Amino acid sequence: MTNSIYILIIAAFLDYLIGDPWDWPHPVQVMGWVISRLSKFFLRLCKNPLTQRLAGIVLGIILIIGSGLIGFLIIQSAKLVHPLLGIGINTVLLASCFAGRSLRAAAEAVLQPLTAGDLEKARKILSNYVGRDTQNLSQAEILRAVLETVAENATDGVMAPLFYAIVGVFVPIVGPTPLALAYKASSTLDSMVGYREAPYTYLGWFCARLEDYLTWLPCRLTVLTLALLSGKPMDVWRICCRDAVKDPSPNSGWSECVYAAFLGVQMGGTNWYRGVAKYKPLLGDAIYPITVTSIHNALQLTRSCFLLWLGIAIAIFLILANN
Repeated sequence: MTNSIYILIIAAFLDYLIGDPWDWPHPVQVMGWVISRLSKFFLRLCKNPLTQRLAGIVLGIILIIGSGLIGFLIIQSAKLVHPLLGIGINTVLLASCFAGRSLRAAAEAVLQPLTAGDLEKARKILSNYVGRDTQNLSQAEILRAVLETVAENATDGVMAPLFYAIVGVFVPIVGPTPLALAYKASSTLDSMVGYREAPYTYLGWFCARLEDYLTWLPCRLTVLTLALLSGKPMDVWRICCRDAVKDPSPNSGWSECVYAAFLGVQMGGTNWYRGVAKYKPLLGDAIYPITVTSIHNALQLTRSCFLLWLGIAIAIFLILANN
């Protein structure tokens, strides 16, 4: 357990310092490659809803359990070569599961041309990170899109991987990295095949539902943590209970709404996807407009929440170690 808590701390520090360098191989890239190949294979092989649903279960099991198991075997193999190599690979793999710095870098990549008045460039860069049509977005709509992305990904990209890593610290033999990798595989599956639209309507249903279940607890804990950090927990919780339940997603609405309530802004509204308008429920009260400062504050909130959870994990470890 001692090594695991040190690995967790160093991995968090690595993510803060360097994030995910573009030219480095990344576990999510490997996951994405496997998901793409397997999903195409299953779609060719399975031609009716039932067989596609069964294939979706197989796809989810292979990726999620396989990612955790392969990560575990890589770490154990590295330990056999040298204990320090095992610690190093363990730490790097775990750091790759956290997206704190990457999330900040993505937001800044859009905000820099936006603040310079280059709307066209901001729209183009934003299209790399969101699914909505960006070519006609106004400055206010770009700011809303960035804040919604930051708020939604705070849970599944930062806090949920940390949650499962912390759980892994206290699970004998397993450790933090395999559980974090397994969750990352679930999140990647959801982002690639977890759609209600064809061709993934049936193939992706299991992966989408499983990711919802795996994210449910860390999402609620994130909401509670931010509500407490706000200094007005009852007000934040009231707004989330009022608005977040309107969102069809059991988690993204809560994740976005707690940030909206904390910052005193409103998210949601009409978005366009491939030329089709889709309305998302309004989350929070529009006390203030969404600004660049709002987004920076949201990023800082995510970092504060991350550090608080890390500190709690260290405290629990120290208490258990002294008993």
